Amino acid sequence: MKEWLEYAAVWMILKLLGALPRGLARSAAVAVASAMYAMTPKLRRTAQFNLRVAFPEWDASRRNKVVRGMVRNLGWMAAEFARFPKYRRDNVERTVILDGHENFLNGQRRGKGVLYLTGHIGAWELSSFAHALYGFPLHYMARPLDNPRVDALVNRYRGLSGNQPIFKNESARALLKILKEAGTVGILADQNTMPEEGMFVDFFGKSACTTTGIARVALHTEAAVVPGYAFWDDSIGKYRLRFEPPVELVRTGDTERDVFVNTQKFAKVIEGIIRTHPEQWVWVHARWKTRPKGEPELY
Repeated sequence: MKEWLEYAAVWMILKLLGALPRGLARSAAVAVASAMYAMTPKLRRTAQFNLRVAFPEWDASRRNKVVRGMVRNLGWMAAEFARFPKYRRDNVERTVILDGHENFLNGQRRGKGVLYLTGHIGAWELSSFAHALYGFPLHYMARPLDNPRVDALVNRYRGLSGNQPIFKNESARALLKILKEAGTVGILADQNTMPEEGMFVDFFGKSACTTTGIARVALHTEAAVVPGYAFWDDSIGKYRLRFEPPVELVRTGDTERDVFVNTQKFAKVIEGIIRTHPEQWVWVHARWKTRPKGEPELY
């Protein structure tokens, strides 16, 4: 019964937001996001702690301004997600434009597949969705939601433009097969990781356990690692789906050392994007939760 009620609530919200005019849908979603944030003290504490770690020189006023931007960004993305059924190749340019797309194409031309390096930045759900509408569908790494009915609904929306999920229990074999066929795999690489799946690298000046999967796969397959993210550009009133040049891998022959160095490079790429658009990153995630052995908990 609980699963059905959750599913019904999510379905109704998606249908309601999707039926509203875009401006009204975004405003409604921001109002809901603001209320949820205000009623969740743990998230507020996490966001403030993370901002103090990342930008110790900022005062409270500047941190609060970024938090307001983050909440707005989350609300807007929820509204965009609800509108996925309305987006097509002939209208997507009204909402998302490509920027630096030659960088993605350069990576693709190498013929070894592309690892689309991204994070919870800007409209991350819209970025891969729009790119597929532009003619470049991908597979995305997906961690199933606790409610299987909601999970199926979310993935159905994600797949409306041609994207397909890779679930954790099939990830290694499926990922290698896709890259062998010169396909593209999108990976969110900005979240806390368990020690058995990651390494500690510097992220905003503090050790953060970070997935090593991208580095290991890239070193093994020679796939191009291309950073991509969709950020809101006020000057044009649209999202820019920006691609940076492929990250050139360090290869010394020392596998573990190479994994560490390249994982650090990817983390710094993500950090640089967040520094440029701090109000468009999800500061409520406990990014530094996993600590090196012997260090106290932070959250």
